[in-house]
Amino acid sequence: MHLIIIFLALGLAYGLRCVDFFISPHWLVRWQRSLLLFISPPLLLIATAIAVICMGPQGEMLGFSTGWVSYVLAWGFCGWTVIWGLILGYQGWRSVQKVDDYPQINIKGKSVFLLDNPILFSAQIGFWNSKLVVSKGLVERLNSEQLYAVLNHEQAHYYYRDTFWFFWLGWLGKIVPFLPNTEVLWQELLTLREIRADQWAKKQVDGLLLAETLLLMVSDRFTETNNFYAAFSCTTPPNRLTERIDYLLAEPDFSIQRNNYWFWSWILLNFLPLISMFFHH
Repeated sequence: MHLIIIFLALGLAYGLRCVDFFISPHWLVRWQRSLLLFISPPLLLIATAIAVICMGPQGEMLGFSTGWVSYVLAWGFCGWTVIWGLILGYQGWRSVQKVDDYPQINIKGKSVFLLDNPILFSAQIGFWNSKLVVSKGLVERLNSEQLYAVLNHEQAHYYYRDTFWFFWLGWLGKIVPFLPNTEVLWQELLTLREIRADQWAKKQVDGLLLAETLLLMVSDRFTETNNFYAAFSCTTPPNRLTERIDYLLAEPDFSIQRNNYWFWSWILLNFLPLISMFFHH
């Protein structure tokens, strides 16, 4: 019976990833829908594996016997998720330690870490309390207004704790690389993360200035990217870059309700496999 539950969860996870998710021109609707389709399948599989482990290899469920095969599969998947979590966590910790070795400077009243590199680079690096890193080239080559625009964009990443949440999203993506559209959804979320930060920065900075600064920086962007990086010049295909600029130049749309309780209710449904434990004896 546990094998049937596992295969049902795999089928549902696969089916969710096949859903067409590009349905709305509004970035916030796309963000919620893409986030739901990205995190639901791995959460569903994790909840199923935990339920099978808790029920154990012995006993019956709805009149069907259980066995060791499903139990071993569940433990194997949980071990896989833990290993990836440790790998990514270690990589993030090393990056934070590396940032601590950079000298600190003050820019417009904000303490930042200075990367000794002539490229144009800025990023929040870390986890919950991320650290702002800017390159020497950014400080020397941008004017005061452009620098202010970059700092506001990076402050948006700190406000939304993007480095923390995208660390966990990256982990969820790594544990289910076999599911369809994993990379497509990941790139979509990265783009929408930058659009969200752009929209936040537009409250303090003119959108045209942000667009001009973005175009200047993407031609000189840093090649290294990680789940715990949130950079203004995040690596972006040409069509995604055009999309960001279009949103920067467009008038803000306040017609969408930000607190979407329907979205969170669907997230909770991913933990329904845990209920199956009550039918096991």
